[in-house]
Formats: sequence, C-alpha cells, structure tokens
Amino acid sequence: MLRVGIIGCGAIGTVLAEAMCKGDAGSAELATVYDADGGKAEGLRKSLGKEFSVASSISELLAERLDLVVEAASQEAVRQYGEHVLESGRHLMIMSVGALLDESLRERLMKAAKKSGAMIYIPTGAAIAIDALKAANVGKLKSVTLTTRKPPAALGIKGKLKAAKVIYRGSAEEAVRRYPQNINVAATISIAGIGGKKTKVMIIADPKASRNMHELEVKGDFGQFIAKIENVPSPKNPKTSYMAALSAIRLLRSLTEVLKVGT
Repeated sequence: MLRVGIIGCGAIGTVLAEAMCKGDAGSAELATVYDADGGKAEGLRKSLGKEFSVASSISELLAERLDLVVEAASQEAVRQYGEHVLESGRHLMIMSVGALLDESLRERLMKAAKKSGAMIYIPTGAAIAIDALKAANVGKLKSVTLTTRKPPAALGIKGKLKAAKVIYRGSAEEAVRRYPQNINVAATISIAGIGGKKTKVMIIADPKASRNMHELEVKGDFGQFIAKIENVPSPKNPKTSYMAALSAIRLLRSLTEVLKVGT
C-alpha cells in the first residue's frame, strides 16, 4: 500500500483524490490533503465521504505516515514546500513542472532528494512521446519544438478572437514563466530533452479549437519524429488538460506494479 498526501485541492488534486478513493489508482491510498484554502480541503473530504485527514499546514501533513506527496497546487507551492517534503524522506510527485525550469530550485530539490533517499516524479501528462525523446537524448538532439494550440478561454484570454493568433513564440523557459498554468508540457519536454533555453515553443489561441492540441517535433542523430495529441480540457478547469490528471493516476499505479513498461 502506498500512502499518499496531496497538496492542492483544485482540479487535478480533486481528480487524484477521487481516483484513490474509488480504488482506481492501484495500491495508492489517500491519507491526507492540504490546501491553503482550508474550506476547499474540507469540501473535498465531505464530497468524497471518505476517511482521510485534512491538514492545516505542511508540517501537519508531513506528521502523517506518508510514502508520497503529490504537489497539485502551483509553481509557488513547489518552491515553498518541495524541499521540506523531500528532506522528510517522502517521495514527491510534481504536477506544476514549470517550476523546475528554475535551475537553482531544481538543483536544490535534487540535492534534498539525494540526501534523504527520496525520489522526484514527473508524470508524462500531455508530453506524448516522452520515452522516445528520452531515448533520443542518449545520442545528440538537434532541435525540439513544441506547438500548442488551445481555445482562448483555456489560455485566460477574455473577449472574442475572430481567427487563430500566435500569442507566444520563444523558449520553453520563458513560456512557463508567462503561462504557468497552461504550458507545463513544455517544461516536461525540456527536462527530458535539451533544456528550457533551447526548447522552442509556439502557443496559438484558436477560437475554432475545442481541444488542447500539442505537436512535438524532435530532430537528432536518431532521425526525426513528430507526435501530436488532441486532449480535452479538464471538466473541472479548462486551463488544465484531462490527460495531466490521467497521467498522474497512471503513475500512482505504476509505483506499486511489478511489471514496468516504457523507458
């Protein structure tokens, strides 16, 4: 049994909590949740009708017997609590992957993990073909380009757009700073590949788009590949893809499975 604590009771945190309470996350068992908005955490417990505790602070959350803590709140939550979680010896699953493009923070988290023996997990999310990218990176990568197309509302754009519009073109590093809730996929790809400075990103707001679309193009010594995904927004938050939550649930399952598939 894998005892899990969740930081953040928003869209993804709620989906993960529901999955564990329904038994859809393998041997992962929800032990406690924490949210800066205590009412939101209490509301989640009442809505699920299950016996798990609601912590009033990170220290209280870590006082529980836990194997893994899932960050499902924000990049700021990673900065505030990540080291504390890892120093306690608990494994950490990070959903707000954009925070890790801060090299100083990433190094501190990795140092804390190595010292305590904990692991840092990043779900694949919408970063399809991540196994292929990691394998290609064993050799030499020449370029990694991500093109993301989303409905304007999913990008926080108010008002009506008459046609598709490129709202960002540049590095992944800058993309995750400008759109911290929308482009975590760029951070995951950057970490698995050639880094946030070299990974190229283009973001398109498209009023005709009904789904979040990501196209990944990778070139290197191995050859080249193009991978594309069209995923529906989370029913709980249009800024988040449903695939992100499903990927996290799958990772929870895999942590206790004896057969591992993929790189």
